[in-house]
Amino acid sequence: MTAAAATRIAIVTGASSGIGAATARGLAAEGYRVVLTARRKDRIEALAAELNDAGHDAVAYALDVTDRAAVDEFATAFRRIAVLVNNAGGALGADPVASSDPADWRRMYETNVIGTLNVTQALLPALTASGDGTVVVLSSTAGHGTYEGGGGYVAAKHAEHVLAETLRLEIVGTPVRVIEVAPGMVKTDEFALTRFGGDTDKAAKVYAGVAEPLTADDVADTITWAVTRPPHVNIDLLVVRPRAQASNSKVHRES
Repeated sequence: MTAAAATRIAIVTGASSGIGAATARGLAAEGYRVVLTARRKDRIEALAAELNDAGHDAVAYALDVTDRAAVDEFATAFRRIAVLVNNAGGALGADPVASSDPADWRRMYETNVIGTLNVTQALLPALTASGDGTVVVLSSTAGHGTYEGGGGYVAAKHAEHVLAETLRLEIVGTPVRVIEVAPGMVKTDEFALTRFGGDTDKAAKVYAGVAEPLTADDVADTITWAVTRPPHVNIDLLVVRPRAQASNSKVHRES
């Protein structure tokens, strides 16, 4: 691989489903060589095959972003990369602070915050070496406002927002942009289902009466747009919600 080609590499974490998979498709369509990472090897290998069959360039790499040794080993494969999309994360539970499970809080913090920190630290030299790198942090509107039953997830996403904001301050003057995309209500196959431990009724209630929540493709489209702006243009923060959602706690539901 030539140096010029290497700078067109885009790495997407949590690419096995939902927003991560959709973002990988979007970046592949823009000509990036997409590296798909996630714990579920079969899912990312299937996506890589889909993209390659469509004439794009993709490779799968099984990775747990909370495993720092594995992340560091993964990073040794890259001298230069153009884009890192920190998508891996998620929510667990919706219990009040008084009765929520500390183990869920710990897992959310490890995945959303420490995972993002691990991958960003490991790949920042390669992003800088490209001469035109972009770090994307996929946070959430939960990182910008609280809501009842969201304590652990909200805390983790606030931390992820602060990570992105602080990194941008600390690396200003280097050839690396830091973009934060904060989606509101997004209906994917797994997010709410995972949050409620596989309870399909609870998961369905999240979107009940909402005519058109965001889709994974909607969010991927905003990520791809932000990444493909001219190098001097930094989309610091992009908040995207469905029209039916005015805030984390104000949603129009049709009867």
